[in-house]
This record gives sequence, C-alpha cells and structure tokens, in this order.
Amino acid sequence: MVLAIAYRAEVMEVFIKEWEEILGVKIVLSHEDEPMGTAGPLKLAEKYLDDGSGEPFFVLNSDVICPYPMKEMYEAHKASGGEGTILVTKVEDPSKYGVVVMDENN
Repeated sequence: MVLAIAYRAEVMEVFIKEWEEILGVKIVLSHEDEPMGTAGPLKLAEKYLDDGSGEPFFVLNSDVICPYPMKEMYEAHKASGGEGTILVTKVEDPSKYGVVVMDENN
C-alpha cells in the first residue's frame, strides 16, 4: 500500500507503522515537500509500484480517515478484471472533495 500524506505526517507515520504490523502488509508513505497536485505523491511512489509483478496496489490519500474495506476492494478489483478500482462515498457537501459521476448499476 502507498499512502500519500501531508498534514501531520509524523503522527500518521506512527499510526501507519502500527497497522502495517497488525495487517501484515507493507505500507509506503509518500510525502510531498511541495504540493505536486492530486497524483504527485503517486509519482513520488512510482519506484515502489512498478516491480514488474503486475499485482494490484492500493493508493490512498489521507484527506479522510475512515475504515476502508481493503480485502473486499482487492477481491472486487481482481474479479472485475479492470485496470483500476476507486472507492467513493456519499457526503453532504461534495464541494470539499469532488464529485464522481457513475452509473447507478455499477
């Protein structure tokens, strides 16, 4: 997993390391020194993502902390055969986060 972090990165690092051990997964933290846009931390983490295996990877922005259904997302992604899978949720005021337009059946 790659986590793109900025706000209170040092606090997140301690928390993430604890969960890395609990979940038994490798979590890489990608931190921008200067804002690079939405995908900037992903570009910074590219060296961790392209290992030639073709295996899926998680990319998370820590704008919102909530329980993510990682195992279910991984399984749904693998079953779909898609190139990418995005987790979204409804919020009262999407102007703070952005809007995803999607088909109600998907």
